[in-house]
Amino acid sequence: MTGHKRLTQNDIAKLAGVSQATVSLVLNGAPTALARIPAETRERVQAVIQTTGYVADPIARRMAKGLNRILGVFTYEPAFPSAQADFFTPFLLGIEEEAQHQNYDLLLLTSAGVGNNRKIFSENNRLRIADGCLVLGREFDRKELARLVTEDYPFVAIGRRDDVGGPVPYVGGDYEAATRHLVEMAVSLGHSQLAYIGPEGPAESIVDRWRGFVSTLGEGGELALHVDAVNRPAGEILDGIVSSGATAAFFIELADAVRVEAAARERGLSVPQDFSMVVLGSHIRAGRSPVRFTSYDIPREEMGRQATAMLVNRIETASAGSQILLTCEPVEGETLGPCPSNPAKRAQ
Repeated sequence: MTGHKRLTQNDIAKLAGVSQATVSLVLNGAPTALARIPAETRERVQAVIQTTGYVADPIARRMAKGLNRILGVFTYEPAFPSAQADFFTPFLLGIEEEAQHQNYDLLLLTSAGVGNNRKIFSENNRLRIADGCLVLGREFDRKELARLVTEDYPFVAIGRRDDVGGPVPYVGGDYEAATRHLVEMAVSLGHSQLAYIGPEGPAESIVDRWRGFVSTLGEGGELALHVDAVNRPAGEILDGIVSSGATAAFFIELADAVRVEAAARERGLSVPQDFSMVVLGSHIRAGRSPVRFTSYDIPREEMGRQATAMLVNRIETASAGSQILLTCEPVEGETLGPCPSNPAKRAQ
């Protein structure tokens, strides 16, 4: 083929000795379609494409397949301000890596609402520009989630979500099992009076941690203190731990653990010699603390990767999706030790 004539799929088919339909399937690249074509045939078609420099018309490909090869990413909180960046960045790294592997572009949906009042279904939302959407956030709008479940639009949530009139496809971390393991470790070290610093809910990730914690109570551990750290000074939280007799304190938020540990040092208390501290879930900023807290690793990048792969599969095969919880591996740290022999001395 020479001159200025634009090559067509039919031209490629003739050169490769296959049908035009086979060329179209190779170009579209859907895994289910490629599986029906022998490897030798695919390689022959691709060799002709490379030799001729053929470039498919992207508009024609979209019309034929009905796909834009775009994945939407919606976050209920701003993804990039410093207050949230450490939370979202690992997810986004995994999403980007898998999207590139699957030959999809990403569309960050930011126009639907302002700040912390974001909505998926706003008046001018552009959701359907994307073939499907990944949804992230510490807490979801359950009405919007229910609408996504009932509408014929592929989506996957990152993080476990309760059913909302139907099952929600998601990839999350198994916080309940990971929390239970850390509590069992503390009990095995002789800790019987435990403190829990954080709320019980309503977000599913918080609920799972609470369930993991309370499921071990009565097996050698008792709840000595339960307090939400929001708007509470570190000294007040420390006072509660000391006065309750708790010898191991479990924190939902790393930031709260960091400031309580600093307050303890100012009073001459040592962790874990005087009392132990455990953080229920690692955080990218953990390394900035002078102390490496005993915790567990949340596989955020892998959650992003697997959620993206699940979404692509939903788009290309019309599958219902599934519900996956990934293991959160324990992080040994240096803040969980044996129960002190005389915890009463802390109050002196």
